[in-house]
Amino acid sequence: MVARLIALVTVIATLKWLTPGPYGTFTTLVNYTAIVSVVLDLGFNVLYVREGARHPAEIQRYLRNVMSLRLLMAVGSLVILAVALAIAGLSSLLVPGFLLMVLTSYSSLLRNTLYAVQRLGYEAVAVVLESAVLLALVVIGIKIQAGVSYFVWAYAAQYAFSCAYFAFVLVWKKIAIVGWRFEPQLLREWFFQGLPFALTFVLTILYFKVDQPILYALRQHQEAGWYAAAYKPFEALLFIPLTLLSVVFPVLSVYFRERPQELADAVSRFFKALLVVGWPIAVGLFVLAHPLTKTFLYPESEPALQILALALAIGFVNNAFIGALSASDHQLSFTWAAGWSLVANVALNLILIPFFGYRGASWATVLTEVVLGVAGWILTARHIGRIPVFQISWRPILAGLVMGAALFPLRNLDGVQILIPILVGAAVYAGAALLLRAVTADEIAFARRALALAR
Repeated sequence: MVARLIALVTVIATLKWLTPGPYGTFTTLVNYTAIVSVVLDLGFNVLYVREGARHPAEIQRYLRNVMSLRLLMAVGSLVILAVALAIAGLSSLLVPGFLLMVLTSYSSLLRNTLYAVQRLGYEAVAVVLESAVLLALVVIGIKIQAGVSYFVWAYAAQYAFSCAYFAFVLVWKKIAIVGWRFEPQLLREWFFQGLPFALTFVLTILYFKVDQPILYALRQHQEAGWYAAAYKPFEALLFIPLTLLSVVFPVLSVYFRERPQELADAVSRFFKALLVVGWPIAVGLFVLAHPLTKTFLYPESEPALQILALALAIGFVNNAFIGALSASDHQLSFTWAAGWSLVANVALNLILIPFFGYRGASWATVLTEVVLGVAGWILTARHIGRIPVFQISWRPILAGLVMGAALFPLRNLDGVQILIPILVGAAVYAGAALLLRAVTADEIAFARRALALAR
């Protein structure tokens, strides 16, 4: 939470300084690096966490092999990124963009080592330190009146710091020593095992990131900036379910091997936890979109933020299906779901953006999350067990709507006063959730045990 608050300040400072047009260019470049980064991953990140959790004694061997392969794949990714940026007219940002892509990839790999062995305290320290480093670099950039290129370099420097930090922690805690090792047989086995993960990762990245390049190409760059500003809170808040998934995923993997009869119940609990956390955040964003965009973003971003708030709630709970299918060795099934989501997203963006601009891109995101959620629920029911979505959801949803009604009269408070509806909303939601029994005492006790285990 501290890291997210620092990141919020960083994003606001960056977008306010760059203004919509340049900020649209900056976010489009970042999205291109994310899309091309799939060449570096090859599905090994998820496979590495799963196998590292199952065989912790082999973690150093796995890490060194994946690091070595990633270095080789960086050459191919450079060519692809160069071509993509040339087509988009962003060739001047190739060098910092490439370094950002590679350093982000290695940072993610080293970070995942801690998730595999469930040593999350050091990860918590890392996200705070990374955010502080980036904020300092952004402040310097504003002071020296830097342009888009500087901010790409700043983000790359943040991930360079992250790599150094994780490498030190892994050695210090005797988890692994960073190095190079190349075992063709192991990597060949992992390549075929990881193909479904790789394809899913490609499809997921594309449907999350492809809207920005399409919008940048088809509409004015200002619209790309307005949409990117609204997308930032959506993207930043998805850090919460992704973090929870990273914590829960190794546990689900062990459940599948050792207690498969309890896996469906664990997934149901995870789904409800994601809904209980995500739904009130989505309602709050929708109702308070006007003061939030006026104070922190661009005023023109308000309609996009309201639309994306709907996608946020769905995006939270979809992580339960992602984790369930991946942990139970049914990653190929989810690949199909991600594939249909990508097809829907590209088609919707190409149809809606020419007519509705950045609002169309926002609706495309909502509908894509719906497609992914429905597909994920069906596949989870087929392979693991039926998740009683309605039975789990109606009480938290009703509590969130009660909160929204309480926030509505306070929807125009801005500046420092925006803390009033936030605090009121949190109190009303907590009270409504307890009165409606949206969260039971058993579930609270289960969550406390899980948090204690994570620490």
